[in-house]
Amino acid sequence: METKTVITIGRQYGSAGRQIGRALAEELGVKCYDKELLDRAAKDSGMCQELFENHDEKPTNSFLYSLVMDTYSFGYSSSAFSDMPINQKVFLAQFETIKKIASEGPCIMIGRCADYALADFENCLSVFIHASMETRIRRIAKLYDLTDAKAKDKIQKADKKRSSYYNYYTSKKWGDVDSYDLSIDSGKMGIDGTIELILKAIQQKEKGYKKPIY
Repeated sequence: METKTVITIGRQYGSAGRQIGRALAEELGVKCYDKELLDRAAKDSGMCQELFENHDEKPTNSFLYSLVMDTYSFGYSSSAFSDMPINQKVFLAQFETIKKIASEGPCIMIGRCADYALADFENCLSVFIHASMETRIRRIAKLYDLTDAKAKDKIQKADKKRSSYYNYYTSKKWGDVDSYDLSIDSGKMGIDGTIELILKAIQQKEKGYKKPIY
């Protein structure tokens, strides 16, 4: 299936979001950017890749959003950028790389506020993948050979980190249905069913909506 759409995937930890994203990219014949986004951001910005890895989807002070957005309008050459703390520089560089990648053509982007960075891109479809805690505990316990208690702790810590990062840097709420075009329970739909739903949403988006709901 060919597409003109850029798909962003937000995901709860343990919902198979990464696996779904990579399988979807293979089905569509496009690139999938997960950790690869960090490599590209480091290359584009000239900053050390280790900086991006150390700050990847990690929360920081809540007031940074306004500072980053103000600085974004000035570009990297500004004195404001030079004076910014390193975590702000990392976010800003990644934000710009997301936009650059999307402008190059259709692809899949996983996490890292990509849906918010591409809010003005008409060809973007934002998806959030979730599942019940019970389902995610079973998946993580099996993947990493953990007890249910340790799996739950791992899930809660990862989700807290992702939600804090997203909520700080965007004007939306992580996981809230109003923050995305499409929200899917992968625990109920399964991996293949989730992929099929996303593919159908892409087809519908590219055909155009014939009638408004009002």
